[in-house]
Amino acid sequence: MNQSYYERIGESVYQEVLPNGLLVKVVLRPSHAKKYAFFSTRYGGMDTRFCLNGKWLDTPAGIAHYLEHKMFDTKEGNALQKLAKNGAEPNAFTSNAMTGYYFDSTDHFEENLKILLSFVSVPYFTEESVAKEQGIIGQEIRMIEDNPDWQIYVRMMKALYSGTTARIPIAGTVESISHITADTLYQCHKAFYTPANMMLTVVGNVDPIHVFDLAREVLPRESGPVIPRDYGTEPMEVAQRKTKLAMEVSCPQFLAGFKCQPVPDGEEYLRMNLVGDLACDILLGESSPLYLRLYDEGIINTSFGGTYEMMPGIAYLYAGGECKEPQRVAAEIVGEAERLVREGVDTAFYERTRRASIGANLRGLNSFENIAVCLTEGYFHGYDPLRFPQMYDSITKEDVLRFLKDNIVENRMVLSEIVPK
Repeated sequence: MNQSYYERIGESVYQEVLPNGLLVKVVLRPSHAKKYAFFSTRYGGMDTRFCLNGKWLDTPAGIAHYLEHKMFDTKEGNALQKLAKNGAEPNAFTSNAMTGYYFDSTDHFEENLKILLSFVSVPYFTEESVAKEQGIIGQEIRMIEDNPDWQIYVRMMKALYSGTTARIPIAGTVESISHITADTLYQCHKAFYTPANMMLTVVGNVDPIHVFDLAREVLPRESGPVIPRDYGTEPMEVAQRKTKLAMEVSCPQFLAGFKCQPVPDGEEYLRMNLVGDLACDILLGESSPLYLRLYDEGIINTSFGGTYEMMPGIAYLYAGGECKEPQRVAAEIVGEAERLVREGVDTAFYERTRRASIGANLRGLNSFENIAVCLTEGYFHGYDPLRFPQMYDSITKEDVLRFLKDNIVENRMVLSEIVPK
């Protein structure tokens, strides 16, 4: 067992790599009654094409999300119900590059952890249950397709990207999931639900050694193969400049997306994530000159905001909200980025934004779920997320301005609109 102490944030993390290749991390919270466990695999919506046993496989869009749903089935019944009866609050999610299963509880934590590790590592599917799930997930997909927030984002991604699998919705389509079988699910589980491709994170008042021993006892002894993946090739040009859809909405809304330079895994992944967040706050935040001016003119309202996202092989920044003049706002975003690059960022404003960003990361340490997800994402992308104070020390105004100059430009922008019918 290794212990790492982070003096800048006052955190200790205990970790051990088990003989089967699984990384286990424990963050102690002695004064809390709640305990939280997060068991995750580096497998998400983007992983539709991969190599298993020397053969490249193309799997249906939405299969990682589908597999997440089916993993709660066991020979003894439903693991969700079993955990709930034990006083736990369980759930799961699938993102583009990760699937996570988790629960929190105050009592019976060790028993609940055994249940979690068992049902995630031992699949149980039947053709009948898989076919039944198609109807349930198909209904979910149809419902979310009626959501304007979902439509505007998915259409923006398809306008930004032409080759990467990130342009495909995580849940897939009604047509794509109709091709999923029990055999396909077993293949994907065999490929990605292996200890060397997973991580267990526990936060709370627990004994780290006991957690390590329990994981050793329950999980398979084999580590599993390293699975090559193909996310597709992606040029820096956008696929299309504009997309517009009429829906039953009372007010038009938009997203302006900017295709940014992708970042390789490692420490630079963390650094660029922080640079992108700072650039987003300086350009689009509620205290930014652009936001204040457009808000005072009544062009945007409090729904306006932006964020920076990173996934395997891609990165993008987007901003939007309810607006009757989306093309003007999109042009204003590009114009403000050009002004900042030309004139520079006010030093006092930059320092306020930087301190606020550091404070937000520090507040995130109060959330058990946030700690677990951040540690997991860091492991999967090859960096230590708890070193964010040191990384902020290395970031300058010039780094932020360089980000704006390179990425927030008109030929990298797409405009996605939803308008009233």
